[in-house]
Amino acid sequence: MQGIFDYRDGVLFCEGVDLTEVAGRAGTPCYVYSAAALRRAYGVFEEGLAGVPHLVCFAVKANGNLAVLRLLAEAGAGFDIVSGGELFRVLKAGADPAKVVFSGVGKTREEIEAALEAGIHSFNCESEAELLLLSSLAQRMGRTARAAIRVNPDVDAATHPYISTGLKRHKFGIDIAEAEDLYARAAALPGLALEGASCHIGSQLLDVAPLIEAAERMAALVERLRARGTEVRFLDLGGGLGVPYRKEDSWPDVARYLAAVRGIAQRLQVELLLEPGRFIAGPAGALLARVLYRKAGGGKEFLIVDASMTELIRPALYEAHHEMLPLRQTGRGTFVADIVGPVCESSDFLAEEREIENLLPGDFLAVMTAGAYGFVMASNYNARPRPCEVLVDGENWQVVRQRERLEDLVRGEEP
Repeated sequence: MQGIFDYRDGVLFCEGVDLTEVAGRAGTPCYVYSAAALRRAYGVFEEGLAGVPHLVCFAVKANGNLAVLRLLAEAGAGFDIVSGGELFRVLKAGADPAKVVFSGVGKTREEIEAALEAGIHSFNCESEAELLLLSSLAQRMGRTARAAIRVNPDVDAATHPYISTGLKRHKFGIDIAEAEDLYARAAALPGLALEGASCHIGSQLLDVAPLIEAAERMAALVERLRARGTEVRFLDLGGGLGVPYRKEDSWPDVARYLAAVRGIAQRLQVELLLEPGRFIAGPAGALLARVLYRKAGGGKEFLIVDASMTELIRPALYEAHHEMLPLRQTGRGTFVADIVGPVCESSDFLAEEREIENLLPGDFLAVMTAGAYGFVMASNYNARPRPCEVLVDGENWQVVRQRERLEDLVRGEEP
Protein backbone atom coordinates (compact mmCIF):
# COMPACT_ATOMS: atom_id res chain seq x y z
CA MET A 1 0.00 0.00 0.00
CA GLN A 2 1.39 3.35 -1.07
CA GLY A 3 3.07 5.17 1.79
CA ILE A 4 2.88 2.11 4.07
CA PHE A 5 5.48 -0.26 2.60
CA ASP A 6 8.30 1.68 0.94
CA TYR A 7 12.07 1.80 0.57
CA ARG A 8 14.30 4.14 2.54
CA ASP A 9 17.95 4.12 1.56
CA GLY A 10 17.43 0.72 -0.02
CA VAL A 11 15.73 -0.87 2.99
CA LEU A 12 12.04 -1.85 3.01
CA PHE A 13 10.02 -0.18 5.76
CA CYS A 14 6.49 -0.73 7.05
CA GLU A 15 5.35 2.66 8.33
CA GLY A 16 8.32 3.77 10.45
CA VAL A 17 9.77 0.30 11.06
CA ASP A 18 12.76 -1.27 9.30
CA LEU A 19 11.60 -4.73 8.24
CA THR A 20 15.12 -6.15 8.33
CA GLU A 21 15.00 -5.47 12.08
CA VAL A 22 11.69 -7.34 12.39
CA ALA A 23 13.00 -10.30 10.37
CA GLY A 24 16.19 -10.41 12.38
CA ARG A 25 14.59 -10.16 15.81
CA ALA A 26 11.24 -11.91 15.35
CA GLY A 27 12.58 -14.50 12.92
CA THR A 28 11.06 -15.83 9.72
CA PRO A 29 8.62 -16.79 8.39
CA CYS A 30 6.72 -13.87 9.91
CA TYR A 31 3.55 -11.98 9.07
CA VAL A 32 3.67 -8.20 9.48
CA TYR A 33 0.55 -5.99 9.56
CA SER A 34 0.30 -2.21 9.35
CA ALA A 35 -2.09 -0.54 11.79
CA ALA A 36 -2.18 2.59 9.63
CA ALA A 37 -3.18 0.61 6.55
CA LEU A 38 -5.98 -1.17 8.44
CA ARG A 39 -7.37 2.09 9.80
CA ARG A 40 -7.08 3.82 6.43
CA ALA A 41 -8.91 1.09 4.52
CA TYR A 42 -11.68 0.87 7.11
CA GLY A 43 -12.02 4.65 6.96
CA VAL A 44 -12.74 4.49 3.22
CA PHE A 45 -16.06 2.79 4.00
CA GLU A 46 -16.97 5.02 6.92
CA GLU A 47 -16.34 8.16 4.89
CA GLY A 48 -18.17 6.84 1.83
CA LEU A 49 -21.27 5.87 3.83
CA ALA A 50 -21.40 8.86 6.18
CA GLY A 51 -24.92 10.15 6.68
CA VAL A 52 -26.78 6.88 6.05
CA PRO A 53 -27.48 4.19 8.67
CA HIS A 54 -24.81 1.58 8.09
CA LEU A 55 -22.58 -1.04 9.65
CA VAL A 56 -19.19 -2.01 8.20
CA CYS A 57 -18.57 -5.60 9.30
CA PHE A 58 -15.00 -6.81 8.78
CA ALA A 59 -14.97 -10.37 7.42
CA VAL A 60 -13.08 -12.25 10.13
CA LYS A 61 -12.27 -15.13 7.79
CA ALA A 62 -9.79 -12.79 6.07
CA ASN A 63 -7.68 -12.18 9.18
CA GLY A 64 -8.60 -13.32 12.68
CA ASN A 65 -5.64 -12.02 14.68
CA LEU A 66 -6.91 -10.63 18.01
CA ALA A 67 -4.82 -7.46 17.75
CA VAL A 68 -6.17 -6.76 14.26
CA LEU A 69 -9.74 -7.38 15.43
CA ARG A 70 -9.27 -5.16 18.49
CA LEU A 71 -7.84 -2.34 16.37
CA LEU A 72 -10.84 -2.48 14.02
CA ALA A 73 -13.32 -2.75 16.89
CA GLU A 74 -11.80 0.37 18.46
CA ALA A 75 -12.21 2.12 15.09
CA GLY A 76 -15.95 1.29 15.20
CA ALA A 77 -16.13 -1.77 12.99
CA GLY A 78 -18.60 -4.59 13.24
CA PHE A 79 -17.71 -8.14 12.24
CA ASP A 80 -18.94 -10.77 9.80
CA ILE A 81 -18.37 -14.24 11.24
CA VAL A 82 -18.84 -17.73 9.79
CA SER A 83 -18.23 -19.96 12.82
CA GLY A 84 -18.50 -20.21 16.57
CA GLY A 85 -14.73 -19.93 16.75
CA GLU A 86 -14.82 -16.58 14.98
CA LEU A 87 -17.56 -15.43 17.39
CA PHE A 88 -15.28 -16.39 20.29
CA ARG A 89 -12.43 -14.44 18.69
CA VAL A 90 -14.33 -11.19 18.11
CA LEU A 91 -15.78 -11.22 21.61
CA LYS A 92 -12.30 -11.92 23.02
CA ALA A 93 -11.06 -8.90 21.06
CA GLY A 94 -13.67 -6.64 22.65
CA ALA A 95 -16.19 -6.42 19.82
CA ASP A 96 -19.73 -5.21 20.44
CA PRO A 97 -21.90 -8.32 19.82
CA ALA A 98 -24.67 -6.03 18.54
CA LYS A 99 -22.36 -5.32 15.58
CA VAL A 100 -21.78 -8.98 14.69
CA VAL A 101 -23.41 -10.70 11.72
CA PHE A 102 -23.32 -14.52 11.50
CA SER A 103 -23.03 -15.85 7.94
CA GLY A 104 -22.18 -19.34 6.70
CA VAL A 105 -23.96 -22.28 5.14
CA GLY A 106 -23.47 -24.85 7.91
CA LYS A 107 -24.09 -23.28 11.32
CA THR A 108 -24.38 -25.87 14.08
CA ARG A 109 -26.90 -25.89 16.91
CA GLU A 110 -24.15 -25.04 19.40
CA GLU A 111 -22.89 -22.13 17.29
CA ILE A 112 -26.39 -20.68 16.91
CA GLU A 113 -27.04 -20.96 20.62
CA ALA A 114 -23.77 -19.17 21.44
CA ALA A 115 -24.64 -16.34 19.04
CA LEU A 116 -28.15 -15.99 20.47
CA GLU A 117 -26.71 -15.91 23.97
CA ALA A 118 -24.23 -13.21 22.93
CA GLY A 119 -26.97 -11.05 21.40
CA ILE A 120 -25.57 -10.55 17.90
CA HIS A 121 -26.98 -8.15 15.31
CA SER A 122 -28.39 -10.80 12.95
CA PHE A 123 -28.07 -14.16 11.23
CA ASN A 124 -27.69 -14.52 7.46
CA CYS A 125 -29.64 -17.74 6.89
CA GLU A 126 -28.84 -19.88 3.88
CA SER A 127 -31.58 -22.52 3.84
CA GLU A 128 -35.13 -23.15 5.00
CA ALA A 129 -33.84 -25.84 7.36
CA GLU A 130 -31.58 -23.27 9.02
CA LEU A 131 -34.50 -20.87 9.48
CA LEU A 132 -36.50 -23.63 11.17
CA LEU A 133 -33.63 -24.50 13.51
CA LEU A 134 -32.98 -20.85 14.35
CA SER A 135 -36.65 -20.33 15.13
CA SER A 136 -36.78 -23.40 17.37
CA LEU A 137 -33.63 -22.51 19.32
CA ALA A 138 -34.59 -18.85 19.75
CA GLN A 139 -38.05 -19.79 21.00
CA ARG A 140 -36.62 -22.30 23.47
CA MET A 141 -34.11 -19.75 24.77
CA GLY A 142 -36.71 -17.00 25.05
CA ARG A 143 -34.91 -14.87 22.45
CA THR A 144 -35.89 -13.20 19.23
CA ALA A 145 -33.42 -13.92 16.45
CA ARG A 146 -33.03 -11.10 13.97
CA ALA A 147 -32.38 -12.65 10.57
CA ALA A 148 -31.94 -12.15 6.84
CA ILE A 149 -32.17 -14.69 4.06
CA ARG A 150 -29.03 -14.86 1.96
CA VAL A 151 -30.12 -14.64 -1.65
CA ASN A 152 -28.15 -15.62 -4.76
CA PRO A 153 -28.87 -12.76 -7.19
CA ASP A 154 -27.42 -14.88 -10.05
CA VAL A 155 -24.77 -12.31 -10.97
CA ASP A 156 -21.49 -13.63 -12.35
CA ALA A 157 -18.68 -12.18 -10.25
CA ALA A 158 -16.13 -13.03 -12.99
CA THR A 159 -13.55 -14.07 -10.42
CA HIS A 160 -11.74 -17.33 -9.59
CA PRO A 161 -14.36 -20.13 -9.46
CA TYR A 162 -13.33 -21.07 -5.91
CA ILE A 163 -14.25 -17.58 -4.60
CA SER A 164 -17.36 -17.00 -6.70
CA THR A 165 -20.50 -17.50 -4.60
CA GLY A 166 -23.49 -15.69 -6.11
CA LEU A 167 -24.74 -17.95 -8.92
CA LYS A 168 -27.74 -20.25 -8.55
CA ARG A 169 -25.52 -23.35 -8.85
CA HIS A 170 -23.42 -22.44 -5.78
CA LYS A 171 -23.92 -24.02 -2.36
CA PHE A 172 -24.53 -20.65 -0.73
CA GLY A 173 -27.87 -18.97 -0.17
CA ILE A 174 -31.26 -19.21 -1.85
CA ASP A 175 -32.00 -18.75 -5.55
CA ILE A 176 -33.52 -15.27 -5.97
CA ALA A 177 -36.43 -16.82 -7.88
CA GLU A 178 -37.39 -18.81 -4.75
CA ALA A 179 -36.73 -16.12 -2.17
CA GLU A 180 -40.14 -14.42 -2.02
CA ASP A 181 -42.01 -17.66 -1.32
CA LEU A 182 -39.50 -18.59 1.39
CA TYR A 183 -39.91 -15.19 3.07
CA ALA A 184 -43.69 -15.75 3.06
CA ARG A 185 -43.37 -19.21 4.62
CA ALA A 186 -40.87 -18.04 7.23
CA ALA A 187 -42.85 -14.98 8.27
CA ALA A 188 -44.96 -16.97 10.74
CA LEU A 189 -42.06 -18.74 12.45
CA PRO A 190 -41.95 -17.95 16.19
CA GLY A 191 -38.83 -16.42 17.73
CA LEU A 192 -37.73 -15.05 14.37
CA ALA A 193 -37.63 -11.41 13.24
CA LEU A 194 -37.03 -11.79 9.51
CA GLU A 195 -36.14 -8.15 8.87
CA GLY A 196 -33.24 -8.35 6.43
CA ALA A 197 -32.07 -9.44 3.01
CA SER A 198 -28.48 -10.34 2.18
CA CYS A 199 -26.21 -11.42 -0.63
CA HIS A 200 -22.53 -11.98 -1.37
CA ILE A 201 -21.48 -12.82 -4.94
CA GLY A 202 -17.78 -13.54 -4.43
CA SER A 203 -14.49 -11.84 -3.70
CA GLN A 204 -11.49 -10.23 -5.38
CA LEU A 205 -13.63 -8.13 -7.72
CA LEU A 206 -11.67 -5.29 -9.34
CA ASP A 207 -14.65 -4.29 -11.49
CA VAL A 208 -17.46 -2.94 -9.32
CA ALA A 209 -20.13 -3.37 -12.01
CA PRO A 210 -21.18 -6.89 -10.86
CA LEU A 211 -21.43 -5.67 -7.25
CA ILE A 212 -23.65 -2.77 -8.29
CA GLU A 213 -25.79 -5.07 -10.47
CA ALA A 214 -26.26 -7.45 -7.52
CA ALA A 215 -27.16 -4.52 -5.24
CA GLU A 216 -29.81 -3.33 -7.70
CA ARG A 217 -31.29 -6.83 -7.96
CA MET A 218 -31.44 -7.01 -4.18
CA ALA A 219 -33.11 -3.57 -4.04
CA ALA A 220 -35.77 -4.77 -6.48
CA LEU A 221 -36.30 -7.86 -4.30
CA VAL A 222 -36.74 -5.69 -1.20
CA GLU A 223 -39.40 -3.65 -3.00
CA ARG A 224 -41.25 -6.82 -4.05
CA LEU A 225 -41.06 -8.20 -0.51
CA ARG A 226 -42.46 -5.00 0.91
CA ALA A 227 -45.29 -5.11 -1.60
CA ARG A 228 -46.16 -8.56 -0.20
CA GLY A 229 -46.12 -7.30 3.38
CA THR A 230 -42.57 -8.19 4.51
CA GLU A 231 -40.92 -5.28 6.30
CA VAL A 232 -37.24 -5.28 5.36
CA ARG A 233 -35.25 -3.03 7.69
CA PHE A 234 -31.67 -3.87 6.72
CA LEU A 235 -29.86 -4.87 3.54
CA ASP A 236 -26.56 -6.76 3.73
CA LEU A 237 -24.65 -6.59 0.45
CA GLY A 238 -21.67 -8.68 1.60
CA GLY A 239 -18.10 -7.96 0.61
CA GLY A 240 -16.14 -8.71 -2.53
CA LEU A 241 -14.06 -5.63 -3.32
CA GLY A 242 -10.67 -6.75 -4.55
CA VAL A 243 -7.16 -5.39 -4.26
CA PRO A 244 -4.34 -5.13 -6.83
CA TYR A 245 -2.00 -8.08 -6.31
CA ARG A 246 -0.02 -7.28 -9.46
CA LYS A 247 1.81 -4.03 -10.16
CA GLU A 248 -0.20 -3.55 -13.35
CA ASP A 249 -3.59 -4.02 -11.62
CA SER A 250 -5.74 -1.04 -10.68
CA TRP A 251 -7.75 -0.50 -7.52
CA PRO A 252 -11.52 -0.98 -7.87
CA ASP A 253 -13.59 2.20 -8.18
CA VAL A 254 -14.64 2.15 -4.55
CA ALA A 255 -16.13 5.65 -4.66
CA ARG A 256 -18.46 4.61 -7.48
CA TYR A 257 -19.53 1.49 -5.63
CA LEU A 258 -20.15 3.24 -2.31
CA ALA A 259 -22.08 6.03 -4.03
CA ALA A 260 -24.30 3.43 -5.71
CA VAL A 261 -25.08 1.42 -2.56
CA ARG A 262 -25.48 4.60 -0.54
CA GLY A 263 -28.13 5.72 -3.03
CA ILE A 264 -29.92 2.37 -2.74
CA ALA A 265 -29.93 2.60 1.06
CA GLN A 266 -31.36 6.12 0.95
CA ARG A 267 -34.02 5.10 -1.58
CA LEU A 268 -35.11 2.09 0.45
CA GLN A 269 -34.61 3.69 3.88
CA VAL A 270 -32.78 0.65 5.20
CA GLU A 271 -29.73 0.09 7.35
CA LEU A 272 -26.91 -0.87 4.99
CA LEU A 273 -24.42 -3.60 5.93
CA LEU A 274 -21.19 -4.27 4.07
CA GLU A 275 -18.68 -7.05 4.83
CA PRO A 276 -15.24 -6.12 3.47
CA GLY A 277 -12.35 -8.37 4.40
CA ARG A 278 -9.62 -8.56 1.77
CA PHE A 279 -9.90 -4.84 0.92
CA ILE A 280 -9.13 -3.90 4.53
CA ALA A 281 -6.56 -6.53 5.48
CA GLY A 282 -4.89 -7.68 2.25
CA PRO A 283 -2.63 -4.71 1.44
CA ALA A 284 -1.97 -4.16 5.16
CA GLY A 285 0.12 -7.31 5.45
CA ALA A 286 3.32 -8.92 4.20
CA LEU A 287 4.93 -12.29 4.81
CA LEU A 288 8.67 -12.09 5.53
CA ALA A 289 10.89 -14.99 4.48
CA ARG A 290 14.61 -15.84 4.40
CA VAL A 291 16.43 -17.36 1.44
CA LEU A 292 17.79 -20.80 2.35
CA TYR A 293 19.32 -22.06 -0.90
CA ARG A 294 19.65 -21.38 -4.60
CA LYS A 295 19.40 -24.32 -6.94
CA ALA A 296 19.51 -24.84 -10.71
CA GLY A 297 18.01 -27.82 -12.48
CA GLY A 298 16.03 -28.75 -15.56
CA GLY A 299 16.77 -25.43 -17.16
CA LYS A 300 15.25 -23.57 -14.21
CA GLU A 301 16.46 -21.59 -11.24
CA PHE A 302 14.95 -22.18 -7.82
CA LEU A 303 15.05 -19.81 -4.87
CA ILE A 304 14.28 -21.94 -1.81
CA VAL A 305 12.95 -19.91 1.12
CA ASP A 306 11.78 -20.75 4.64
CA ALA A 307 8.15 -19.78 3.92
CA SER A 308 5.90 -22.28 2.17
CA MET A 309 2.37 -23.29 1.31
CA THR A 310 1.87 -23.99 5.02
CA GLU A 311 2.24 -20.25 5.70
CA LEU A 312 0.61 -18.95 2.49
CA ILE A 313 -1.46 -21.43 0.51
CA ARG A 314 -3.01 -18.95 -1.93
CA PRO A 315 -0.49 -19.51 -4.77
CA ALA A 316 -0.90 -23.31 -4.57
CA LEU A 317 -4.67 -23.19 -4.09
CA TYR A 318 -5.69 -20.35 -6.42
CA GLU A 319 -2.56 -19.83 -8.52
CA ALA A 320 -2.60 -16.44 -6.83
CA HIS A 321 0.01 -13.79 -7.59
CA HIS A 322 1.90 -11.91 -4.88
CA GLU A 323 4.62 -9.38 -5.58
CA MET A 324 8.01 -10.24 -4.05
CA LEU A 325 10.31 -7.52 -2.70
CA PRO A 326 13.77 -7.84 -1.16
CA LEU A 327 14.00 -6.36 2.32
CA ARG A 328 17.33 -4.87 1.29
CA GLN A 329 17.94 -3.82 -2.30
CA THR A 330 21.16 -5.50 -3.42
CA GLY A 331 22.12 -3.80 -6.68
CA ARG A 332 23.04 -7.25 -8.04
CA GLY A 333 20.52 -7.13 -10.88
CA THR A 334 17.68 -9.60 -11.40
CA PHE A 335 17.13 -13.20 -12.46
CA VAL A 336 14.12 -15.42 -13.17
CA ALA A 337 13.32 -18.17 -10.68
CA ASP A 338 10.64 -20.27 -9.06
CA ILE A 339 10.34 -19.17 -5.43
CA VAL A 340 9.56 -22.32 -3.47
CA GLY A 341 9.33 -23.55 0.10
CA PRO A 342 10.61 -26.61 1.98
CA VAL A 343 7.35 -28.59 2.00
CA CYS A 344 7.40 -31.96 0.23
CA GLU A 345 4.83 -31.12 -2.43
CA SER A 346 5.41 -29.97 -6.00
CA SER A 347 2.62 -27.44 -5.42
CA ASP A 348 4.69 -25.76 -2.69
CA PHE A 349 5.56 -22.55 -4.49
CA LEU A 350 5.07 -18.85 -3.78
CA ALA A 351 5.85 -17.77 -7.35
CA GLU A 352 6.78 -19.41 -10.64
CA GLU A 353 8.99 -17.99 -13.39
CA ARG A 354 9.25 -14.73 -11.49
CA GLU A 355 11.81 -12.03 -12.24
CA ILE A 356 13.25 -11.07 -8.90
CA GLU A 357 16.29 -9.35 -7.52
CA ASN A 358 19.40 -11.52 -7.47
CA LEU A 359 19.05 -12.76 -3.89
CA LEU A 360 21.49 -15.06 -2.10
CA PRO A 361 21.15 -17.39 0.90
CA GLY A 362 20.63 -15.34 4.04
CA ASP A 363 18.85 -12.48 2.25
CA PHE A 364 15.28 -11.64 3.23
CA LEU A 365 12.26 -11.00 1.03
CA ALA A 366 8.69 -9.85 1.57
CA VAL A 367 5.65 -11.49 0.00
CA MET A 368 3.34 -8.52 -0.43
CA THR A 369 -0.44 -8.09 -0.08
CA ALA A 370 -0.55 -11.07 2.27
CA GLY A 371 -2.66 -9.66 5.10
CA ALA A 372 -5.85 -11.46 4.02
CA TYR A 373 -6.28 -15.24 3.68
CA GLY A 374 -2.69 -15.72 4.81
CA PHE A 375 -2.20 -16.81 8.40
CA VAL A 376 -5.87 -17.80 8.74
CA MET A 377 -5.30 -20.56 6.17
CA ALA A 378 -1.92 -21.65 7.56
CA SER A 379 -1.42 -25.28 8.52
CA ASN A 380 0.99 -27.59 10.33
CA TYR A 381 1.54 -29.85 7.32
CA ASN A 382 4.97 -31.50 7.44
CA ALA A 383 4.88 -30.76 11.19
CA ARG A 384 5.78 -27.12 10.58
CA PRO A 385 5.04 -24.69 13.43
CA ARG A 386 2.90 -21.77 12.30
CA PRO A 387 4.67 -18.38 12.05
CA CYS A 388 4.55 -15.40 14.37
CA GLU A 389 2.51 -12.28 13.61
CA VAL A 390 3.66 -8.71 14.14
CA LEU A 391 1.67 -5.47 14.29
CA VAL A 392 3.40 -2.23 13.29
CA ASP A 393 1.98 1.07 14.52
CA GLY A 394 4.02 4.11 13.56
CA GLU A 395 7.60 3.58 14.66
CA ASN A 396 6.70 0.78 17.06
CA TRP A 397 6.12 -2.91 16.51
CA GLN A 398 5.21 -5.88 18.65
CA VAL A 399 4.70 -9.60 18.25
CA VAL A 400 0.94 -10.14 18.53
CA ARG A 401 1.06 -13.91 18.06
CA GLN A 402 4.01 -15.95 19.23
CA ARG A 403 5.59 -18.40 16.83
CA GLU A 404 4.39 -21.93 17.55
CA ARG A 405 6.86 -24.23 19.26
CA LEU A 406 7.43 -27.89 18.50
CA GLU A 407 5.63 -28.74 21.77
CA ASP A 408 2.54 -26.97 20.42
CA LEU A 409 2.39 -29.46 17.56
CA VAL A 410 1.59 -32.37 19.89
CA ARG A 411 -0.56 -30.61 22.48
CA GLY A 412 -3.57 -32.80 23.22
CA GLU A 413 -2.07 -35.90 21.66
CA GLU A 414 -1.24 -39.12 23.46
CA PRO A 415 1.49 -41.52 22.18
